[in-house]
Amino acid sequence: MALTGRTALIAALGALLVGLLLPSWTGLLAVELPLLLAILYDLLLAAPVRKLQFTRSGDTSVRLGERAHVDLVLGNPSRRPLRALVRDAWPPSSWPDGDGIAASRHRLTLAPGERHRLTTPLHPVRRGDRRAARVTVRSHGPLGLAARQGSHEVPWTLRVLPAFTSRKHLPAKTARLRELDGRTSILTRGEGTEFDSLREYVPGDDTRSIDWRATARQTTVAVRTWRPERDRRVLIVLDTGRTSAGRVGDAPRLDAAMDAALLLTALASRAGDQVDLLAYDRRARATVRGRTARDVLPAFVEAMAPIEPALVESDTRGMAATALHFARRRSLVVLLTGLEAAAVEEQLLPVLPQLTRRHTVLVAAIADPRIEEMAASRGTVDAVYEAASAARTQAERRHTAERLRSHGALVVDATPDTLAPVLADSYLALKSAGRL
Repeated sequence: MALTGRTALIAALGALLVGLLLPSWTGLLAVELPLLLAILYDLLLAAPVRKLQFTRSGDTSVRLGERAHVDLVLGNPSRRPLRALVRDAWPPSSWPDGDGIAASRHRLTLAPGERHRLTTPLHPVRRGDRRAARVTVRSHGPLGLAARQGSHEVPWTLRVLPAFTSRKHLPAKTARLRELDGRTSILTRGEGTEFDSLREYVPGDDTRSIDWRATARQTTVAVRTWRPERDRRVLIVLDTGRTSAGRVGDAPRLDAAMDAALLLTALASRAGDQVDLLAYDRRARATVRGRTARDVLPAFVEAMAPIEPALVESDTRGMAATALHFARRRSLVVLLTGLEAAAVEEQLLPVLPQLTRRHTVLVAAIADPRIEEMAASRGTVDAVYEAASAARTQAERRHTAERLRSHGALVVDATPDTLAPVLADSYLALKSAGRL
């Protein structure tokens, strides 16, 4: 049972009248007893809450930053009209701050035997699965003095997928890929290390490309043409340990790493390469293997959506062993992790030779743009100290990157906004040089 503000107001006015006109128990009973009877009458005429019927429908997935709608169909099987306030509860991260109160509450009047559809707009601000909480109904009587209240479990799950904001770079990177692959006209001759076809010699061709056996079988000189490698393997490894939980700007490092991984996946799949995924901290959190070019990007998005950073130190030895098990053929292993000196020197460097001996390893890390701002700040004593601290941090990251390069790895260190395109450019450069 719940009392309304109207009841409290009437009770307060009644107490005031008793205090001014009839300050006795008789006056109190004369004013408040009718109010009590009116409350009981209101409760008796309010539609029962336990008998209400609920079903859900609507969106089951949405990209981070976009809007979704979940419908709640409410049926009133009783013989009394339903005058209700319905609260369709969801986790707080289902809306921006302050928007959830208005979006989750609905007022309606429902005649006996009727059904009504309520639509709850959701605008999630975090990636992952959002599960509906209880549906709470407050059924008011005709006088508006009291209400019956109860809750129902009506399960529904909305999966919030990674935003993939870096997809805006995909057309430019795909055009560059086509230039490398020789499928569009370019001013300079394309390079590659994989045989493509034979064609007739023209002045200016490299004589080393002449195919003498093919020339002997025909009347013209034949030269070989080359293209960048296709059907190569790329293994993307997401470090989901404690370093990925650090927030850079408004989002965790893991989200920026996922965004870069999605752009690389889209680009590599269009290049005809086989792309796999491993998310690991102390155990494998998600894996995607052996998907076709059409299915790989949706599979990556679905696998990444529920992953949350684990506040533990990653088991790099286990990660490397699992990566070697996944990538049995020579592959490009892209490790999205941190460049913290202690973690790299104690965990990554001892196992890195195992990977570089069999694969091309590219370590991608996310730099904090705030460090760059601090390094450039001057003008006050505090700003100078901040600049000195930031400069030292940058020097440590450069030293750590050089240690990784000395062990045979390639290193990309970029801010969240630039990591995805820089990583894609590194992939294209490796493909152009025939290093995959």
